[in-house]
Amino acid sequence: DYIIADVASSQTSEVHYLNAHRPTEPFKLFAPREFDRLYSVDHFNGQFLIVTNRLNDEKQINFVLCGCAVDGPTDAAHWDTIIAHDERVYITDVMPFSKYVVVAERSNALPQLRVLEPCSDGLLKAGAAQHYIDFPEVSYTVGGRPSALPYNENVLRFSYSSLITPSSVFDYDLATRERILRKQTEVIGYDPSLYVTERIFADRPSTSFDEDGSDDPLPASMRIPITLVYRRDQLRKDGSNPAWLYGYGSYGINIDASFKQTLVSLLDRGFVYAIAHIRGGAEWGRAWYELAGKFLHKKNTFRDFIAAAEKLFAERYTRPELLAIEGRSAGGLLMGSVVNMRPDIAKVAIAGVPFVDVINTMMDESIPLTVNEYEEWGNPNDKTFFDYMLSYSPYDNLSRTSKYPNMLIRAGLNDPRVQYWEPAKWCARLRAYKAGHGDDNDPHPHDILLLTKMGSGHFGASGRYDYLKDTAVDYAYVIATIEKSRETILADQLKNKASL
Repeated sequence: DYIIADVASSQTSEVHYLNAHRPTEPFKLFAPREFDRLYSVDHFNGQFLIVTNRLNDEKQINFVLCGCAVDGPTDAAHWDTIIAHDERVYITDVMPFSKYVVVAERSNALPQLRVLEPCSDGLLKAGAAQHYIDFPEVSYTVGGRPSALPYNENVLRFSYSSLITPSSVFDYDLATRERILRKQTEVIGYDPSLYVTERIFADRPSTSFDEDGSDDPLPASMRIPITLVYRRDQLRKDGSNPAWLYGYGSYGINIDASFKQTLVSLLDRGFVYAIAHIRGGAEWGRAWYELAGKFLHKKNTFRDFIAAAEKLFAERYTRPELLAIEGRSAGGLLMGSVVNMRPDIAKVAIAGVPFVDVINTMMDESIPLTVNEYEEWGNPNDKTFFDYMLSYSPYDNLSRTSKYPNMLIRAGLNDPRVQYWEPAKWCARLRAYKAGHGDDNDPHPHDILLLTKMGSGHFGASGRYDYLKDTAVDYAYVIATIEKSRETILADQLKNKASL
């Protein structure tokens, strides 16, 4: 019944709306823009539903769900709370149907779907009847598709997958709670029973709340989630399995566990694949990002990733000599900072289109998105932010004395977000510093490789299958490098036995 137009940045938003039955009328302002207030609007029966992070002039960092009448004033003073703020439940979206409303949220560092039923007058109010849709695995990704089916059918179509369950589409009857599998991606020759997915937790580093002396705002129970997958008959838990640890940790983006067909090739070779859900994402809610993973607390992202790797070592899933680490874009910044802080953390690092020259990029307002990025990293024209960014910028903190992991650095010539020269100059300085060498007489120097794709942008090649070629290159390099390391370990073990 209404057309909703959103105007937003990462820290403020504004909504205009129009009655679809009176299209010649002008759009109306729902609520004026205010700094540090985000809100979105949907329509359900006789009320508007508002998801916002600020109510009654108080920050609601994990967002609240409110309502107001469609035929009355719509400014914030008239928003009535339906779901109150909860520091452990992050509300991300609402999906109205004719008789129900589905709320997408995050709790226990996982996505959830909550179904709300209106009161007898057809409106949603605080204390409305509700239930959650259950999901069978310890870690997964799920997303609602409210426009996939007619509004009046009250059937939610949602997608679901995990590291061992291929992408699936379900229809869920909101009234009867019946779930029907409509489609699942066929993976020829794949048997999910051969694989296991786990979720373990690493403690947040005790020195993790930066140099400003402020108290850590997060409860101690919010530990770093790590999602794992491996082949059941290949895991030895003695540190001898190779492993691949992926991380991102920026912009409040969640890296949930979803199925990747290409991973099967790694798992069948005995690899453990892991995702570190580190601060800077919003897996534990917006505080995981806003209060502990951006601006002057960005180093928590890097410390968390190191803590996740250390957890894999402590639990004997792998060891540093058999670990590959990977991140792209802001995850490339993660890779650059992690290897500066702990060059011994892994045998090989893959940094895709990495944001590694933080100061020069953020000081150049002619580069696309730079000014927008002030809302993520801070404005370097402020000395406080400049000094902090300089303290972790990978390009500016390279060591001349440490031996870095083998590194594969990827760039795209047509990348408008991370220009190709940024990874190129980083690679050049790594080589100039002989970062792959322990010393001038090192008999086994590590690789510092730069692969620039001449037809690629920020998200890789555009061809239908070209991404598979890129994946094959990454896999081949990691497998060969790890296998060489494994041979060295075995040779050393045999030598030690012979000397006894």
